[in-house]
Amino acid sequence: MNIHEKYIKRCIELAQNGLGTTYPNPMVGSVIVHDNKIIGEGWHKKAGEPHAEVNAIKSVKDEGLLKNATIYVSLEPCSHYGKTPPCSDLIIDRNIKNVVIGTMDPFAKVAGRGIKKLLEAGCKVKVGILENECLELNKRFFTFHKKQRPYIILKWAQTRDGFIAPDIQQKNRPVWITNKYSGQQVHKWRSEEAAILVGTNTVLNDNPSLNVRNWTGNHPTRIFIDKDLKTPENIALKDGNHASIVLCNNKPDSKRENNLNYEEIDFSKNLAESVCDVLYRNNLQSVIIEGGAKTLQQFIDIGLWDEARVFEGQSEFEKGIRAPELIAKIASEKEINGDRLKIYRNDQSPNI
Repeated sequence: MNIHEKYIKRCIELAQNGLGTTYPNPMVGSVIVHDNKIIGEGWHKKAGEPHAEVNAIKSVKDEGLLKNATIYVSLEPCSHYGKTPPCSDLIIDRNIKNVVIGTMDPFAKVAGRGIKKLLEAGCKVKVGILENECLELNKRFFTFHKKQRPYIILKWAQTRDGFIAPDIQQKNRPVWITNKYSGQQVHKWRSEEAAILVGTNTVLNDNPSLNVRNWTGNHPTRIFIDKDLKTPENIALKDGNHASIVLCNNKPDSKRENNLNYEEIDFSKNLAESVCDVLYRNNLQSVIIEGGAKTLQQFIDIGLWDEARVFEGQSEFEKGIRAPELIAKIASEKEINGDRLKIYRNDQSPNI
């Protein structure tokens, strides 16, 4: 690992502190180096608040060192006015002449303009350091802006004999296949993504809340399919505590309030693609598809997914609802107190 890779790696580590809190902005980290010593660090913490470069520059105790320093940043500095001023202007204003960037920004308002502005101001700019790692860091952001759809995570738990639910299930009483530690991991994931989606049967059988109860963080926008509006009014997803979107055939006549929004989709078309269209219109950059088997399989069948997270518990049902059929290579695997967690990646995920 060369010196530039070392400091971009540190930028990535810093940026990861913003997972789940920077939405809809990307995660970005920055370090400032003088004489091979880090003199400033920062990361973007929340949309509307200072960007990584601003926080890194503010952390430098002796600003006189900046003119002979190098600023490293995992993503191209912005060049436009949003809720905060352009970071490229700040770098120029502070007379930082050396800039090293992990990867360019695909966002239309940036897209190389930040680099161009730095070069025109006389800065030396190096781009493409640990680029794959920087792309992976903001896979949600890049997918959303390049493919015009959210980053799609499939998630389910199955028994050792391949079932996700028993043959007979008591209504509103979900049957737990995995242990409490795996359950806590799921709540952590929810805090990291913009949205979570389930099908009609999951709502009717389990009455899920789809919130973050066993972790600290933001609640995802809860989305559920209810084609004919047959879910009861007293279900958890209509409690108004967190934002929910109902995907239906026809919106109800009466106006609904209380954090609940209805979106019409054409059920004669591919459901997975229609769901992605709604999420894109609502600026939701990522989604966990959490069930049920039929809903998950529709995404799998057309290859419209980016990542699958599959738990395998220790129990067996012998009969019941079969787990989705997924043929893909395992990217990683680990044990969680007896449960097995397998992560799959889809390198052929399509645009829509």
